[in-house]
Amino acid sequence: MSTLGDVRRSFLPLGWTAFGGPAAHLGYFRAEFVSRRKWLSDSAYADLVAMSQFLPGPASSKVGMALGYGRAGLLGLIYSWFLFTFPSALILALFGLLVAPNSGWIQGILGGLLAAAAGVVVHAIVGMAKKLLLTPTAWALALISAAVLLVAGSAWQLAVLAVAGLLGATVLRTWLPTTSAPAADSGLRAVPARLAWGCVAAFFLLLGGLAVGAQLSDAYLITRANAFYQSGALVFGGGHVVLPLLEEQFVGAGWLSQQEFLAGYSVAQGVPGPLFTFASYLGAVDGGIGGALLGTVLIFVPGALLTLAALHLWTRWNHLGWLRGAFSAINAAVVGLLIAALWDPIITHGVTGWASALIAVGAGIALFCKAPPWTVAVGAALAGFVLL
Repeated sequence: MSTLGDVRRSFLPLGWTAFGGPAAHLGYFRAEFVSRRKWLSDSAYADLVAMSQFLPGPASSKVGMALGYGRAGLLGLIYSWFLFTFPSALILALFGLLVAPNSGWIQGILGGLLAAAAGVVVHAIVGMAKKLLLTPTAWALALISAAVLLVAGSAWQLAVLAVAGLLGATVLRTWLPTTSAPAADSGLRAVPARLAWGCVAAFFLLLGGLAVGAQLSDAYLITRANAFYQSGALVFGGGHVVLPLLEEQFVGAGWLSQQEFLAGYSVAQGVPGPLFTFASYLGAVDGGIGGALLGTVLIFVPGALLTLAALHLWTRWNHLGWLRGAFSAINAAVVGLLIAALWDPIITHGVTGWASALIAVGAGIALFCKAPPWTVAVGAALAGFVLL
């Protein structure tokens, strides 16, 4: 029976141990929800990942919210978001309020966790490749996507996935793995039409209403709510892609200094959970506890609204052959996305010497031996404390 307890048992430890950015988060999620708990199939999980790339906001958070909704409905969506987001939001808000010290032992622990992210992503790539790259065409799409992203940068993720989807729906459809629509018990819970279209309406009403309100009033609540909501609603690719917009909103408007902004960005690299909780730090520096709460909630609302709308459309249309072909191609490209992310930023930033390489290899071996993801994270933190 699906309960909020299921959500708590999975997302509570993940919120404190999922270091390494979106690609690592997706690896942790796959290990926890596909391999270990079997909440959904590999193909259904890949569909969620692919769908999340086409929606604004943080990819891993949108996947997490969809998993929570699939397990326990709307309360499950909110609960999974809260458990996955709260730890990093708390750490960054406290840093904004108190300015935490940058001690060496903390850096060792964070270094171990970032190194472990490489092993996590390798585990996810191998597992997804076995299930999704079943033809030479699928392998070619994955490798070409990885090469393009390594050369052009992560800002081209959406374009790469869009081209893959178009090719999969048309000329490459017969050359890709044939996948049937997910079964009703695959973990993808249907969203009622009224709720889905209400979410679409709320998304655009908030986007337009807050923008107009910020033009007509300089009240703190309206201007900051507009800044956070726009940042969550207009940025595709998540993670680091949101930072230029937040800098324009907060530093450009004179609400924070450049030094304050960059100090928070540095700390945000070493916390678990989504990088979008950088908004918690900005809100805390700018407006105290109330500002931190405002930023933490408003930057995630757009992604949550559109995730519910997208789940409604996907569960209604997933039987269409051309759409299955498009998603087969997109799923292959997602594997390529993870391959590119494995190199940059995960290996380039997390594996910087023999000790961190040893931690990365150990984390990968542990996951292939079916160790729970949270134990891998704890072990990596201890190894980082000792070795780094």
